[in-house]
Amino acid sequence: MLKKFFKSKAEQGKPASSSQQPSSGQPAGKAPKQSNKSPAQKKAQNNKAHGAKRNTGSQKKQPDTKPWKIEDFQVEPAEGKTRFHDLQLPDSVMRGVHESGFQYCSPIQAESLPAALTGRDMIGQAQTGTGKTAAFLLTIFNRLLTVKPEERFASEPRALVIAPTRELALQIGKDAEALGKYTGLNTVTVVGGMNYDSQRKMLRDHEVDILVATPGRLIDFMRSQDVFLDQVEVLVLDEADRMLDMGFIPDVKRIVRGTPPKDHRQTLLYSATFNFDVRILIDQWTTNPMKVEIEPEQVTTDRVDQKLYLCADSDKYTLLERVLTEEKPERLIIFANRRDLTRNLCDKLNKNGHVAVLLSGEVSQEKRVRTLERFRNGRVNIMVATDVAGRGIHVDGVSHVINYTLPEDPEDYVHRIGRTGRAGAKGVSVSFVSEDDAFVLPDLEKYLGTKLELTQP
Repeated sequence: MLKKFFKSKAEQGKPASSSQQPSSGQPAGKAPKQSNKSPAQKKAQNNKAHGAKRNTGSQKKQPDTKPWKIEDFQVEPAEGKTRFHDLQLPDSVMRGVHESGFQYCSPIQAESLPAALTGRDMIGQAQTGTGKTAAFLLTIFNRLLTVKPEERFASEPRALVIAPTRELALQIGKDAEALGKYTGLNTVTVVGGMNYDSQRKMLRDHEVDILVATPGRLIDFMRSQDVFLDQVEVLVLDEADRMLDMGFIPDVKRIVRGTPPKDHRQTLLYSATFNFDVRILIDQWTTNPMKVEIEPEQVTTDRVDQKLYLCADSDKYTLLERVLTEEKPERLIIFANRRDLTRNLCDKLNKNGHVAVLLSGEVSQEKRVRTLERFRNGRVNIMVATDVAGRGIHVDGVSHVINYTLPEDPEDYVHRIGRTGRAGAKGVSVSFVSEDDAFVLPDLEKYLGTKLELTQP
C-alpha cells in the first residue's frame, strides 16, 4: 500500500535545500513544551485513571536487530529529484523506506519535508495518491526518534493523527506500521465500529508513540480518561476539508484544545483541498506555517478512459448488465450516492449470478475490513460502494469504475475514477447519466476544465 506514497524514478520531485536539515532538538519557532503537571502529579493521575498500570520498557515494541547499514541502500543522485538520503532521516526510518523499494520523493514530499523536518508547521495541498501520508509519517518518525521525551506513561501519545473516516485511519495506521517497522515506535489506531475494550487496552497498557484516530472514537476515550493529549508533540489533521464536510469540526476543535498550545507543538495539515472555513481554522491552529501546494498536471488522468452514457433511471441496471457482459471487468467498483441504492444494487447483482460485496456506512467496521480484504485478494471482483470508498481506499488492479449515479461534488468524481488507472495501468470509468444526474454536469465540466462527451448506449 505504500506505493501510493512514493513516486517511481520516472516521477520526479523537486530538490530539497541542503541547508534545511532535521532538527535534533526542539522544533524551530516553537517554545519548549511545558507540562502543566509535575511527574509526580502525572503519575498519580495516570495511576488513578489506569489502575496503576504504568508502562515499562519491556512492553514497548523492540526494533528489528538484524544487521543493516545505510550503505545497503544505494540510490544515485538524479537531477530534478530528491532522494530520501538527502533528508538525513534516521537509519531505522531509511531501512523501512529501503524495504518498501522506494528511492525518490514525490513533489509534495520534496517540497514539504525539508521544512517539516526542522519542526515548522506545514500546510500541504496535493491530490490524492501523491504521497501526503508518507510526508507526515516521516516527519513524525524523525521527531520522535531525534527528540528524547521526559518520563513516559501509558495513554499519552507523542504524535496524534486525526482522519475523517475509519478506512483512512486504518490505512494510515497500516502504513505507519510498514514504514516505521524498524523504528521501535508503537502505533495505535482507534476507530468507531470496532471492539472498544481491545482498543482501550492498547491505550492503557502500553506507551503509545503514534495515535491514529477518527474524531468520534477519540472523543470517547478522552471522556473516559483513557487517553491524555497534553504530551502531543506533533498534531496531524488529514483531509481537513472532508472532516468539515462530515460535520466533525466541533469534535476536532475539542480534540485540538486537549493538545498543548500551538506554539508548543508542531501542526501539519495535508489535504487535497482547503476551503474557506478550513483556512480560518488553520490560522487558529498553526504558527507561521509553510504552505506547499502541488498543482496536478491535470485533474483527471490520461490513463483512465472516461465514458458517459445517457440513459433513463429505469434503464440503468439493464445497462449495467450490458457493460459487465461487454467489458468483462477484472476488478470493478460501482459507486452510488445513497446507502439504500448500493444495498439494493448489490442484492440484485448477487441474485443475477454475480458475486458482489457492499461497502457503505451502514456496514459494521469489522465487516468492512473483511469486505475490503476479500476484494483486495480477488475472492470477489465487484464491490458496490458509497463515497466512503472514494478516498483513502487503495486497491491495486481495479480495472473499471462505474458511476451508477454521478456524485454531487465534482471532486468526488475525481476520487472515484482515481480508484482505477493506478500504478501506470490503464483504467476505464463508465458513468450513467440520467435526467437527475445531468444537473451536476456543468459544475463537473467546469471543475475538470473540459467538455464531457455524452453518448447513447
